[in-house]
Amino acid sequence: MTSQPLLSVEGVSVELPTPRGRLLAVDQVDLSLAPGRTLGIVGESGCGKTMLSRAILQLLPKRAALKGRVMFDGQDMVRLSPEALRRLRGPSLAVVFQDPMTSLNPVLTIGTQLIETLQAHLGMDTAAATRRAAELLAAVGIPAPEQRLRQYPHQLSGGMRQRVAIAIALSCEPKLLIADEPTTALDVTVQAQILDLLAREQQRRHMAMILITHDLGVVAGRADEVAVMYAGRVVERAPTPSLFAGMRMPYTQALLAAIPKLDSPPHTALPAIAGRPPDQTRPLPGCSFAPRCRHADDQCRAAKPPLADSGPAGSQYACWHPLQPAPMPEA
Repeated sequence: MTSQPLLSVEGVSVELPTPRGRLLAVDQVDLSLAPGRTLGIVGESGCGKTMLSRAILQLLPKRAALKGRVMFDGQDMVRLSPEALRRLRGPSLAVVFQDPMTSLNPVLTIGTQLIETLQAHLGMDTAAATRRAAELLAAVGIPAPEQRLRQYPHQLSGGMRQRVAIAIALSCEPKLLIADEPTTALDVTVQAQILDLLAREQQRRHMAMILITHDLGVVAGRADEVAVMYAGRVVERAPTPSLFAGMRMPYTQALLAAIPKLDSPPHTALPAIAGRPPDQTRPLPGCSFAPRCRHADDQCRAAKPPLADSGPAGSQYACWHPLQPAPMPEA
């Protein structure tokens, strides 16, 4: 029996006012996520990944216009009051941002920020919250947690600060964690540690997770399903093994080609995607990727392809001339 989705994003669009006109940051996105599963959202900077996550969290800029529905755990997030949203964020819905210095208060100690979160959402007294805060820091791999509780964010390394942000996000045992580019500002070794930490905690707590990144390599072994975004739209979506075994969208192929490979000779130039992403204040009539795609023709430039079902179960793509999957080797 298929479980009911914990999160259902239905026809969500987000428009933002700019000096050049209305910018369509998210364009008719449909997504769903079951309890305990991980969804990777991948795309270049400016493709709408973060704005989509903010639409889910209901943390959009004040002048943003949101259309569509965001159903989370049976509740319509768009219709909830600010107070109801505040009660939901933390205990049920948590987020880890790209730069922990933007989410941690620089004038409060690490302990104060963790303890206040536990007291506000779980009603713990100070002694119990202090013990739990030290346990959470230890759980995310921070040594000498009692000492760290007395320190300020600037006294910790970037990797340590991100671990603190994860500890705060996990403190109330949320049902869904949104990790928005959680490793971009970190060196490669620390990146792997943070991603492994998120995966371990996600499995241990049976927590759903949305992992937002520009790197397909990050989601390859850590997401159950991948949604590829371009110019505000989902252009390909598939279970992770199916996507890497036979991606259909030329944009997805170009993203994969841009990842450095271990067996490449030193100083090998990475194949870049030619051109620039489109100006979303002036949406193109056809496929948004057409100006950068070597397969594009007049049909691509004239009409926007729908998100169509592919062969494997749960796979979709938006392309008039999809790549053909590689033939299966004979037994």
